[in-house]
Amino acid sequence: MTQEIYPAHDGHFSVMLNEVMAWLEPKTNGVYVDATFGGGGYSKAILAAANCNVWGIDRDPDAITRGQEIQKQFPSLHLLQGDFENIDSLLKSQEVTECDGIVLDLGVSSFQLDQADRGFSFRFDGPLDMRMSRTGKTAADLVNYLSETEIADILFHYGEERFSRRIAKAIVARRAESLFETTQDLASLIQRTIPTDKSKINPATRSFQGLRIAVNNELEQIHTALNAALNLLKLGGKLIVVSFHSLEDRIVKDIMNKAAGRVAKPSRHLPLSLSQSQDKVGFELLTSKPQRPSEQECYINARSRSARLRAIKRIT
Repeated sequence: MTQEIYPAHDGHFSVMLNEVMAWLEPKTNGVYVDATFGGGGYSKAILAAANCNVWGIDRDPDAITRGQEIQKQFPSLHLLQGDFENIDSLLKSQEVTECDGIVLDLGVSSFQLDQADRGFSFRFDGPLDMRMSRTGKTAADLVNYLSETEIADILFHYGEERFSRRIAKAIVARRAESLFETTQDLASLIQRTIPTDKSKINPATRSFQGLRIAVNNELEQIHTALNAALNLLKLGGKLIVVSFHSLEDRIVKDIMNKAAGRVAKPSRHLPLSLSQSQDKVGFELLTSKPQRPSEQECYINARSRSARLRAIKRIT
């Protein structure tokens, strides 16, 4: 049995690293992209496995700063600050037009989750921020100034929160007295407003997810980034994506299935031209179903438990 490895930076783990590396199979002189650089775990593993070039992309300036330390060990690591939805233009600005492999980890960086001042987690009391790039509107801006209906829609559609209307109503009532400023400010209100479910998940979990997705425009960026990434792959190139909740995974699944020519079963009531994809199939699915992390990894790193990995390869 292959030994499991979990290279980490300051105790932070790269999720499903073994599985990512098994699919990627880095080769000498290859060009690879770690499109969600974070702590650089994937980049370091790729560079340690082969004499190749890796481009690390991250919107968070803190991640770029951490990456500069990794560059001292791996000079063929190249860093680009920007949103991964702009992967195409970012790489072309460096005269990179095709890649042997691209990896995306769609989860929030552990560094961001563990820094109270970033405002991503209700585990720490900090400013209600949630911005991955430190620019634009914060989560506090959304809960303090959006309408009750807009807040409810964000919590329902992005957080899949069934008590979204009740929470939105409570938010609007509370902000009439004083505006929300901190993560605990909001989390405690939600905890008082809705019941704890049988899974013992913190009642604020789904609402925080919904607000984070809205603040960072995550789902739209994922859709744009995946399509751009597919277009950047050279023949034999692979795209590996690790997602963490059903909304992300649904987008990844749909885009990969379409690229591989998999469409919904045609209806017998529709003409053939309307029910089947006529697109030329240029990709092969490497994972018919999402891979999940091993029990050992889930034990070592609880944050990996919800991870799902999908992979696809260019064949024409």
